[in-house]
Amino acid sequence: MSKIIITDLTRFKRGIEVCTAGTDIATRACIRPMPYLKTADCEKHQILPGAILSGEFALMKGLTGPHQEDHQYSKLKFEGPSSSDEFKKALQAGLQPSIEKGFSIKLGDGQKHVPVGHPVKRSIITIQVDPVTIDIVEGFKEGTTKIHFTDGASRQFRYFPITDLGFHRYADKYRAGKDLARLNAFIKKQPEAFLRVGLSREWRSPQGMNGYWMQVNGVYTFPDFFPELRSYK
Repeated sequence: MSKIIITDLTRFKRGIEVCTAGTDIATRACIRPMPYLKTADCEKHQILPGAILSGEFALMKGLTGPHQEDHQYSKLKFEGPSSSDEFKKALQAGLQPSIEKGFSIKLGDGQKHVPVGHPVKRSIITIQVDPVTIDIVEGFKEGTTKIHFTDGASRQFRYFPITDLGFHRYADKYRAGKDLARLNAFIKKQPEAFLRVGLSREWRSPQGMNGYWMQVNGVYTFPDFFPELRSYK
């Protein structure tokens, strides 16, 4: 049996399932449990970022592209929440100095994808960012939430997709009231911030660009976190 600390909890548009990933406490490896967990089960057991899950995990066969973290699982059990220090160490296990270094790519202006066929060994990384560079904003498309930030190489990213389940629940509740400013003010006051950045499954954009698209799976601040992002209420 292994134990993982959940570092990524991302939503799907259909809402029935969530994509999770976590850090193996013993090996520090990133594990994405497959098949995806049901949203209802996560709510029932209060599986949130920082939760500890135990189970038997086996690397899936025939993995292709950057998604080398996929593991089949059995005997999955919720063990309770980790401490703040344990959670921070779980995030730091995947720490990379920048997005380009993490995904082994030189990005063009405005590029937010890794082309199919580009050699990359992972589909999820952690980057540490200056909290004052983070802004959670409404996207150009109504009902969407995006994020601005600057990574460790001083590269600015704007209108980056954000799939963090907690952020979407908060934004859906408060977007109409334009209350994202309260969330942004809280983030900027924190000494440290980490982003979990992941790659989507292969997808071809309407413009014909085929690749693995970058998205922010989680935004975490220390020493304090915004409580409304860590709740199913």
